[in-house]
Amino acid sequence: MAPQDDRDASRTIMITGAGSGIGRLTARAFLDAGWRVALVGRREAPLVETAQGRGAALVLPFDVSDPDDVDSGFAAAIAEWGRLDALFNNAGLILGARMIDEIAVEDWLALMQVNVSGMFLCARAAFAQMRTQDPQGGRIINNGSIAAHVPRYGSAPYTMSKHAVTGLTRALSLDGRAFGIACGQIDVGNAMTDMAAPMAAGVPQADGSIRPEPVMDAAHVASSVLHMASLPLEANVQFMTVMASHMPYIGRG
Repeated sequence: MAPQDDRDASRTIMITGAGSGIGRLTARAFLDAGWRVALVGRREAPLVETAQGRGAALVLPFDVSDPDDVDSGFAAAIAEWGRLDALFNNAGLILGARMIDEIAVEDWLALMQVNVSGMFLCARAAFAQMRTQDPQGGRIINNGSIAAHVPRYGSAPYTMSKHAVTGLTRALSLDGRAFGIACGQIDVGNAMTDMAAPMAAGVPQADGSIRPEPVMDAAHVASSVLHMASLPLEANVQFMTVMASHMPYIGRG
């Protein structure tokens, strides 16, 4: 658990995809550190479970891919807190390994709506708030993936979406300078969540074989995001890769 300091009791963060996996663990890590945390996801019940009845948790069920939902959700957080210090842009989808001609168009569109449009819409809303609030500024942390660097076998939609996230991170890092807005990205590899559970059972490799892969405790991702968000705005972790030490990433393919 990260140590709490006097700043944390008034610091605010919105975390998307907070109903499960990395989002849930990260939300609880920030709550443990004394932050006020807005929990975002499509369904209210998992967000309530993440919150565990803590007074510093603000449950905000909305769809990150719906522009009106995003605007309303951010407005609700600002009405509650008055400002936003950080956004963990975490919500995302993944598809099973398939060749591109085997992927249904509707599955592609659904993934892009969350992984790209959702990231854009939430970053847009956070940027607008951070640009105009007093004192000005804040931090946006995008959840990328090691797929933002190298693909997995049969992962064209997901890999494309995460390359787009990297483009967003770089653009916001530049555009935010004039307004005290820092933007960074965490690229995660084989953190043990429900989404990553198949890794331990066996997943397709570049040579066409099916093999299990090492995984790591997803709590390491949560502590890394907390570190990134806790830095003063004069410092920024531009890109951080957190991965299972022995997973086939270095030298993949």
